[in-house]
Amino acid sequence: MASGGGGDGEEVRNKQVVLRDYVSGVPKESDMRVRTVTMELKVPEGSNGILVKNLYLSCDPYMLIKMKKVEGPNLFGSFTPGSPLTGFGVAKVLDSMQPEFRKGDLVSGTTRWEEYSLITETQGLFKIEHTDVPLSYYTGILGMPGLTAFAGFHEVCSPKKGEYVFISAASGAVGQLVGQFAKLMDCYVVGSAGSKEKVDLLKNKLGFAEAFNYKEENDLDAALKRYFPEGIDIYFENVGGKMLDAVLLNMKTHGRIAVCGMISQYRHLDQPEGVHNLIYVISKRIRMQGFLVLDYFNIYPKFLDQVLLYIREGKIVYVEDIVEGLENGPVALVGLFSGRNVGKQVVAVARE
Repeated sequence: MASGGGGDGEEVRNKQVVLRDYVSGVPKESDMRVRTVTMELKVPEGSNGILVKNLYLSCDPYMLIKMKKVEGPNLFGSFTPGSPLTGFGVAKVLDSMQPEFRKGDLVSGTTRWEEYSLITETQGLFKIEHTDVPLSYYTGILGMPGLTAFAGFHEVCSPKKGEYVFISAASGAVGQLVGQFAKLMDCYVVGSAGSKEKVDLLKNKLGFAEAFNYKEENDLDAALKRYFPEGIDIYFENVGGKMLDAVLLNMKTHGRIAVCGMISQYRHLDQPEGVHNLIYVISKRIRMQGFLVLDYFNIYPKFLDQVLLYIREGKIVYVEDIVEGLENGPVALVGLFSGRNVGKQVVAVARE
């Protein structure tokens, strides 16, 4: 295997994680397979792409949507069976025909689930300038999940100091950051998660005022009334379904809901679960807005400066769950949907 330093046309073995076929229901490890192909460590003649060595890959819930064959409009697009998965990652440039990327540069953005990738669409790539933090952070706190949390909370929710904030799936890559951004504005922050370990993490390490295990609550409405007797100003939505229904009953007048994700619904896109309490959006004058991180790439430099400062000053803690080796990517990705991961799920392909 090459250790990097391409451009000389050296031929290497390239391990890939490939989708076998479209998935129905919850994904299984057997829906993917690992194969090895050979490739030249050189950008082909006539291509204006860059060749990279992938270092870290991000496991994200939206990837399940891409594993399904969705009839009608599908914002995310679908993976192609027989081809490597695509996703966010961190990589090192080995060869480049693009003037803005040079051999040796570190980049973050969209890549493929393989050891080496030829990237021809580089508009979604960012050059990594700050390496005094772990490179894996660029798949999470300094990457797509971090920008999602920052934009969703600050731009969509229009928070005010001291407000009451509830976050579902709060120990995940996005939720753990929303909670800390809210805490930095002196908000009262409560999160829900799916295990005692995650609840302890939220309260003891991430500084949430309170947290609860939704699996132990028979009545989500009663649970929310326990933690928010005066109601919720801001709900950061990652789950959907029954949780959203219970939240709508507990929102304050003029409350805001940022709809980031609905992981409870991704498994059964062909049989979506209904929401029963939407009428409260009218009487409580609730503003409920869906959003995509793609809409906020323009604020990435501002976000990066701010969050790097928080990290360096110790104002933000970030929890990662890293598995070693591309061959362990399928088990890590599938684990997202049973809550196996604690913190941001990352696959370490190579440590440079």
